Amino acid sequence: ISDPAYALITAAIENELPIIPLPGPTAFIPALVASGLPTHEFVFAGFLPIKKGRQTELKRLKVEPRTIVLYESPHRLLKTLEDFLEAFGDRHAVVARELTKKFEEIRRGPIKGEFVIVLAGNDGKE
Repeated sequence: ISDPAYALITAAIENELPIIPLPGPTAFIPALVASGLPTHEFVFAGFLPIKKGRQTELKRLKVEPRTIVLYESPHRLLKTLEDFLEAFGDRHAVVARELTKKFEEIRRGPIKGEFVIVLAGNDGKE
């Protein structure tokens, strides 16, 4: 689901190499499960556009009723959370860091690593 998996898997299939999926190779599923938000239906939105198309994507996600899962880089995390608050209002959100990686941790301090954001869907009350 995350880069470069699609390109690698497509190349492996084209070269008739076996594909053996393992549980836990992606960070968004553990983040979704641990979030405490509904998991029976969700949408994985990948990375939001940085500039062009960002507001359009936020408008589209604002009305999404399913739990929303996204990735974000450390230097854009705070800006993205601010954009969510402005676009979606006050919703439950969970931020997870470095899941499924060697240096998985929960720590206070400088923001480093790739983040997974899990955001409640539109419950129709907004």
